[in-house]
Amino acid sequence: MTELKKSDFYFDLPQELIAQDPLEDRSSSRLLVLNKDTGKVSHHVFRDILDYLHEGDCLVLNNTKVIPARLLGEREGTGAHVEVLLLKRREGDVWETLVKPGKKCRPGTRLEFGGGLLRAEVLETVEEGNRLIHFEYEGIFEEVLDRLGEMPLPPYITHKLQDKTRYQTVYAKYEGSAAAPTAGLHFTKELLAQIEEKGVRIAYVTLHVGLGTFRPVKEENVLEHHMHSEFYQVSKEAAESINSTKEKGGRVICVGTTSCRTVESAADENGRVQVGCDNTEIFIYPGYQFKVLDALITNFHLPESTLVMLVSALAGRENVLYAYKEAIQEKYRFFSFGDAMFIGEGAE
Repeated sequence: MTELKKSDFYFDLPQELIAQDPLEDRSSSRLLVLNKDTGKVSHHVFRDILDYLHEGDCLVLNNTKVIPARLLGEREGTGAHVEVLLLKRREGDVWETLVKPGKKCRPGTRLEFGGGLLRAEVLETVEEGNRLIHFEYEGIFEEVLDRLGEMPLPPYITHKLQDKTRYQTVYAKYEGSAAAPTAGLHFTKELLAQIEEKGVRIAYVTLHVGLGTFRPVKEENVLEHHMHSEFYQVSKEAAESINSTKEKGGRVICVGTTSCRTVESAADENGRVQVGCDNTEIFIYPGYQFKVLDALITNFHLPESTLVMLVSALAGRENVLYAYKEAIQEKYRFFSFGDAMFIGEGAE
């Protein structure tokens, strides 16, 4: 394939369909089921996902935890406001960050947060204008961050989040994400227990979601887009669950594009998931042959985004755009706090 056009993945989304707040009951969101082979669409409630999971399947969940990575502070000496977004811990107390306004935060600039509870110095500017910052504090960094930091909600959410836990999955465990793996937000502990009772295995993998997930594709030729790098880890237990499901003819159903990118990155050429950790820049778009994933639970994504391209690789671009058109007509809620899709071969 020599060219794949960004504009081929465009759809017109009315602003009012962008969900600004999470629903009170996580599992009461809507669920659009798309048969990836026929393009047939049907409408359900998320807890109906039970009807689409069968004994012997394996559900793969990303147990990353979002850190309250948005810090509001000021430049020492001037008192000018500054916003720092933690992207990635480099080593010790040095973090790669996104700083606004960046122009005023040259190397050597001193910052303070929470009246001096947390202080910092800008060390250097790195790729894409990000800043390396060294933090100074008393006690434990995570506790200071929990006290001062805010959840880094996506740019299209303008409402303030009342409850921090609502931008976490109920199974979030390992801290390190700048954004939530949002397809997992629909699951409750009760629903997960029902899924296991049905004989479905649950495998937990970890991929720390970076803000690159919101970075728009700028090139019209999609193949020229540089994919952001994210850290992932697959435990021995998870790899064994996934591999043995495949061997026995069960399906591997990923919850979210992050779980999908993890298992596809961790698989060898024979489709066996390997134990370990690495950074992945995998970019999945139409033409990609899935090695592990059989079905996907995912939210509705931004037009022309790499995530819409990933979903189109699984179900075909025309099927996906038709399903999105139907979702818009039926007034589904879109993006992070929105409704969900199940993309598979339909109920049996």
